[in-house]
Amino acid sequence: MPRFATTTAILLLGFAACKPAEKPAQKPPEAAAPAAPAGPQAIVTVIYNWPKDTAAFEKYYAEHHLPLVSANQAEIGFVRADLTRFAKNLDGKKPSYYRQAELYFKSMADLEKGIATPGFKKVADDLGNFATGGLIGMIATETSPATEANSGAPMAIVTVIYNQPKDPAAFEKYYAETHLPLVGANQAEIGFVKAELTKFDKNLDGTPAAFYRQAELYFPSMEALEKGVKTPGFKKVADDLANFATGGLTGMVAREGK
Repeated sequence: MPRFATTTAILLLGFAACKPAEKPAQKPPEAAAPAAPAGPQAIVTVIYNWPKDTAAFEKYYAEHHLPLVSANQAEIGFVRADLTRFAKNLDGKKPSYYRQAELYFKSMADLEKGIATPGFKKVADDLGNFATGGLIGMIATETSPATEANSGAPMAIVTVIYNQPKDPAAFEKYYAETHLPLVGANQAEIGFVKAELTKFDKNLDGTPAAFYRQAELYFPSMEALEKGVKTPGFKKVADDLANFATGGLTGMVAREGK
């Protein structure tokens, strides 16, 4: 996909103001938090590559892995889990990645404590039983305003994953001063109802983060998303990406919920 294709436009970066889909992601009931805390949250983000056998992945994921995560939630200490399955890249091609799972913690201190627990080790040790394509595990900090956990019908999401830019300081300056206001100004026309922005701090093993940032734009339905990405407002946002995302990015469409 072209580095700055309109599809990537979505790049949800924005809202300063603020891998085919056989079935949408499932979410452990216990994982949903009633509301997000006022301060920045810390997140364990797992991005799954395409597995060798998607049917085998889905069966194990639903019957074994998600129940294991739920059973250890209290010990690990996460307050919310967002599970999504990528449906396609923004240009309509096969999604670059298969699934994503995000575990939200009230603070970085809670996250660091949680990933040191035996419960988290049980969950991590289980990954080799079904994630046959490999995965990327990272720690992130939420940089958008806190929002309540989603409720009701599953939403459609434009997910933009930014690679490491050539000049992080220049990226951040442009992102905050120009790109996010542009996204916010075009929100009504594009039609997204919520934006979640995160910055990756490091990989779970302590090495430098594989990716730099992620932006997620939430739409009330896939129909609303498809309509939104065709608007002039979305094109403006997409065309702006080349001005700061110097490391490139991946833009995908995802579904959440059961």
